[in-house]
Amino acid sequence: MERPRTTHAFAPSASVAVINERSILLRKLRDFFYERGFIEVETPLLATEIVPELHIEPVAGELRSPGSHAGTTCWLQASPELHMKRLLAAGATAIFQVTHSFRAGERGPLHNPEFTLVEWYRVGDDMQAGMNLLDELARLLLRTPPAARTTYAEAFQRAIHLSPHTATIDELAAAATTAHVAVPAGMDRANRDEWLNLLLATRVEPQLGRERPEIIYHYPATQASLAKVLSTGEGYEVAERFELYYRGIELANGFHELTDAAEQRRRFEAVNAARVADGRRALPLPESLLAAMEHGLPNCTGVALGFDRLVMLAVGVGAINDVMTFLPHRDTIE
Repeated sequence: MERPRTTHAFAPSASVAVINERSILLRKLRDFFYERGFIEVETPLLATEIVPELHIEPVAGELRSPGSHAGTTCWLQASPELHMKRLLAAGATAIFQVTHSFRAGERGPLHNPEFTLVEWYRVGDDMQAGMNLLDELARLLLRTPPAARTTYAEAFQRAIHLSPHTATIDELAAAATTAHVAVPAGMDRANRDEWLNLLLATRVEPQLGRERPEIIYHYPATQASLAKVLSTGEGYEVAERFELYYRGIELANGFHELTDAAEQRRRFEAVNAARVADGRRALPLPESLLAAMEHGLPNCTGVALGFDRLVMLAVGVGAINDVMTFLPHRDTIE
């Protein structure tokens, strides 16, 4: 029988029972990938390059040589993607990683600045194959039926009765007003994607995966920083991007990966321009990743899964703190 959780300052955030269940899930996850021919890889947590993203703020540091007054800016990785894609370009074909990732300013019931990310890539997979593999993993770890598959457009139609691909900004704003959605101070009201993200977070996501996991796919092409884009034949393009939700919680984000180095560079530059317009600094472009893509990134699909959130759902707790062993802000002894 497990001892009651102690309130002493040295105690872990999660109970010993939850830590045990977390270990079991990790073993099952690794076995899942090994049985399918994947190899487990390790890549740097600290690097001098970072993948620029609009809605993710990386944690910066500095590397100094002994006795030096000047240092080199470095970054705690928000995702192992940069290095894993370099491995694919070097000849790896099916790789996965269980690693810690870092994102500044993220804290709440579903967020912690340091968290566990599971990321994998397999050469030759298209979006459908990527969704199938993600579904198989979720069914194993969460013991659920197969995931429902819903397009981004269908999810919006179901929740607010609008097409996210063709609705105007005025129509999206009116939908937010009708639903009594508060518009955050400082939101760029002229940015269509900001309205879509607001409605997704407040009106669409809470309905996703209520009874069983649900995979949402074909996001707007403007939200495809790392994914291939295809034409629908209906006057707009969609991204070959997909996300897994269960009980309203986003668990994983996947892409049929963009392999065009020139287009990737253009998108990174557009992200940096948007960051600057938002009052944040531009980030240095990951030239090693772009060089790998120029050398030849093979056709592949990649997925990043938030392992802590998956554990939350598997053990039935409501906050990320309850599945993490230790939290920095709880390690300060009064």
